[in-house]
Amino acid sequence: MNQLLSPEPAAAAVGMSALPGTLPESLREELVAFRRDLHMHPELGHQEFRTTAAIKARLEEAGLEPRTLSLGTGLICDIGGEVGGDALAIRADIDALPIPDTKDVPYRSTIADRAHACGHDVHTTVVLGAGLVLAELAKRDLLPRPVRLIFQPAEEVLPGGATDAMECGVLDGVGRIIAVHCDPRVDAGKIGLRTGPITSACDRLEVSLTGPGGHTARPHLTTDLVTAAAKLVTEVPALLGRRVDARSGLSLTWGRIESGHACNVIPQRAELSATVRCLDLPAWREAPDVVHAAIDEVATLHRAKSTIDYVRGVPPVVNEVKSTELLRDAMVARGGEYAVETTEQSLGGEDFSWYLEQVPGAMARLGVRTPGDRTRRDLHQGDFDADEKAITVGVELFTAAALLSAGRLP
Repeated sequence: MNQLLSPEPAAAAVGMSALPGTLPESLREELVAFRRDLHMHPELGHQEFRTTAAIKARLEEAGLEPRTLSLGTGLICDIGGEVGGDALAIRADIDALPIPDTKDVPYRSTIADRAHACGHDVHTTVVLGAGLVLAELAKRDLLPRPVRLIFQPAEEVLPGGATDAMECGVLDGVGRIIAVHCDPRVDAGKIGLRTGPITSACDRLEVSLTGPGGHTARPHLTTDLVTAAAKLVTEVPALLGRRVDARSGLSLTWGRIESGHACNVIPQRAELSATVRCLDLPAWREAPDVVHAAIDEVATLHRAKSTIDYVRGVPPVVNEVKSTELLRDAMVARGGEYAVETTEQSLGGEDFSWYLEQVPGAMARLGVRTPGDRTRRDLHQGDFDADEKAITVGVELFTAAALLSAGRLP
């Protein structure tokens, strides 16, 4: 029996849990090593040349024909025949974050101020592993529909590398798309699912305030930009809370404020940066106008001139019903009902949402917390790590989804 196809496919008749496509120990070990290598060599968005080359080499070793995107990084790989409109796409993002890795582990990042602190190394390894297993299934005519692997660059770069990837044609011939995202609040061995919005819209906001400065002894003769900036920080979020339906979850959170160089000088410029997050699409579409108006109103009150750069990010990821059911059925087939838990909508952003503007699909939260560990960890922090048992869970989730997709979904 082929080592990538355990148990035998005939056993599938016994029950869903007997689907082929589970991982042998040898491949588990290889994938863990692959993930650790990526973790040690993180690359930022549109700079993922080493990562792309490593993925491509392993797929070619398996007899597949991956194609690098015209962007120079990222790639796609079709398995099981020609993609003709009904393919199931499985997506991974491959970029890292510009933050230091603070963990004390043998596979700690070797690149200063670069870290896979969002789990993209896990996502990449999971999709690679699924591709290797599905390739073996295809050789034995056990893959019911074509599958496309998408390794997408620059997810962390607004408005997301997904838009660039789509311009390269990654969705051509695709009828449905699925993905996972690491979740340090969910135990390894489980996934979190919900139908409908699972993430939020996320935009970036840059504000410059200008005005005549002067001596702190005579603030009445100046535009007091420090006070104006402080008022912006506190009053704009409060105004938004009264001008947008609270159920939309519109949230403006400041991340940077800079102004001045001396204690007795009122500066002529202040700069602020923020993110704007939103739970639903209608409010997201209105957000730029509402935010602009609130900032201008507060700035004018304090005689400051405001310049606003509102950078559109990503809409919410909205999980389509049948695609969510596919992920649920696949996980139940592998781990039972206990392996699926209902998850909440988060205020985090994800550019997987752009794919869902074009084709139906869904994203699951992949548990990466070691069961029993109650240490509070989060994404985008230097100490982020994953229980590597999640790699096997993700691979077997995707292989089950590929096997179940043709028989249950159009």
